[in-house]
Amino acid sequence: MKANQHKSKKHAATLASQADRHALYQNSVQDTEAELDFVDEVFVDINGRRPHVLREDFCGTGNTACAWVQRHRRHIAIGVDNDAEVLDWGRAHNLLALTPAQQQRVRLLQADVMLPPARAVDVVLAMNFSYYLFKTRAELGRYFRRVRQSLQPDGVFFMDAYGGYEAHSEIEENRECIDEQIGKFTYLWDQHRFNPINHHMNCQIHFAFPDGSRMDKAFNYDWRLWCLPELQELLAEAGFSRVHVYWEGTDEDTNEGDGVYTVQTEGEADAGWICYLVAQL
Repeated sequence: MKANQHKSKKHAATLASQADRHALYQNSVQDTEAELDFVDEVFVDINGRRPHVLREDFCGTGNTACAWVQRHRRHIAIGVDNDAEVLDWGRAHNLLALTPAQQQRVRLLQADVMLPPARAVDVVLAMNFSYYLFKTRAELGRYFRRVRQSLQPDGVFFMDAYGGYEAHSEIEENRECIDEQIGKFTYLWDQHRFNPINHHMNCQIHFAFPDGSRMDKAFNYDWRLWCLPELQELLAEAGFSRVHVYWEGTDEDTNEGDGVYTVQTEGEADAGWICYLVAQL
């Protein structure tokens, strides 16, 4: 009996069993500081003023929304997601980490992003390719029209996109990351299935740990891989007057992305790329 108990405790003590998938996601996927720096700088360049009210669509844990109100005492953030479990985690870990005054300036709402907006905002974000869940032009066009209705007259819509010839492949990539609780871990991006006929794809995120344990299918996505011409056309059809593609520059020493995004009309035909689309009314 004691031996079995010892075995059970040993199994329960794996790093995978101790890890929190939402914390791992935030530590491996999100860079709220760089993202919000980009949003702030581009909005000022466009409008000559700073944005104050931001809405994070498909917000998940509301990490970006909470980071936004920490940047300035006038900032207000609204996070919208339809997943109650993820929102509850965000309220317990991200919202409660803020000061009482900052908490008053954040609303994390369990709602459909297609619903009419509660208020007009300066900025709408749809990041981490979250809108790829809309698989038809009709659905995505409807979402873009709803975003347009949500913006102030000088509001700006920010979204990211990815592509490259490896985006059409069934491959797995990994990257080493660090979590405050468990230390080093490996983030694995698994493009598990891709259908070239309709661009529907299944992508999964797994996490692996130094003790050999794994957290498989921590996150699972059924998407359509949208291409940039499609997105620009749909944004124009939804009523956005200007749509710019912000393409990442290349570090001459490493030949990798340098983290600096500028407006471009031509991009390199790389194996994989990530860019931003910025749409104005």
